[in-house]
Amino acid sequence: MTLLAPERLALILVPILLAAGYLLIQRRRSRYALRFTATALLDSVAPDRPGWRRHLPAAAYLAAVCLLVLGAARPALAMNVSASPTIMLALDVSYSMNATDVSPSRIQAAETAASQFVDIVPPGTKVGLVAFSGTASVEVEPTTVHDQVKQAIASLQLGPGTAIGEAIYTSLAQLPRVAAPAAPAAPATPANGTDATVPQLAGSIVLLSDGKTNQGRSDADAAAAAKAAGVKVSTIAFGTANGTVVVQGQTIPVPVDSAALQAVANTTGGQYFAAASADQVQAAYADIGSSVGTVHENREITDWLVAAALVAAVVAGAGSLAWFSRLP
Repeated sequence: MTLLAPERLALILVPILLAAGYLLIQRRRSRYALRFTATALLDSVAPDRPGWRRHLPAAAYLAAVCLLVLGAARPALAMNVSASPTIMLALDVSYSMNATDVSPSRIQAAETAASQFVDIVPPGTKVGLVAFSGTASVEVEPTTVHDQVKQAIASLQLGPGTAIGEAIYTSLAQLPRVAAPAAPAAPATPANGTDATVPQLAGSIVLLSDGKTNQGRSDADAAAAAKAAGVKVSTIAFGTANGTVVVQGQTIPVPVDSAALQAVANTTGGQYFAAASADQVQAAYADIGSSVGTVHENREITDWLVAAALVAAVVAGAGSLAWFSRLP
């Protein structure tokens, strides 16, 4: 637990002084009772009461004050919370993903790693799926039902061409807008360099590909659009320089092209990974998931302490009224 305003703990002197005053008064009462000479009347003017009943209201009252002091110090607990309300997963399903330089094949290894990535995303985070070859399509709109995304990953079909730029644009279209401020602010350029006139989007994109864009809009334009919307695109270049596929009886080399994917990540502030094996792509997804999936955040628990203080105050008041016909 962390205290966001630890200097306010100095107020603990208040309940300490109250406790000291209470003990002093109890000691004086004991001395006065011993000096009372008419012992026959002592039971009627100062009848014995159970010790716990006599001290419970005071103890509950002091506990309430201590809880309020601790609440004033703004205690907070470190918690894992969702870093991105929505994560769009974009997977390359071009024919080159059928290469077997990664066992058992690029596409099968990518599907396995993508499913594992979905497993580590926090339950409250929405995940969507975009598949792209020569065009990009939304296979699953952002949802918290992660099993739906995993099922769609397992049923992807390969196609011709590669359109990384289109995959980014399609993923951006699925991200929700950032809530508008209560009062309109003057146009300005935020510190992160994004264009304040472009609607800001809430979420991030994780894109895996092994090729180079040969259809659709350019990677550079798509990356610029993502940056303007405040969206980070993390990329994974998957495959080796020796990859080949057989198309209509001809062996065609499909070496991985990582330069464009690295440029996309650098432009948008995302992470870039080069993965030449199934284990490496799994590690890349795990690394990305730890950063875009959750973050450590201090959550205040002041309201919990205030509620506990209220309960203690009610116990003090109820006990004092029931046994002594007065409030503490």
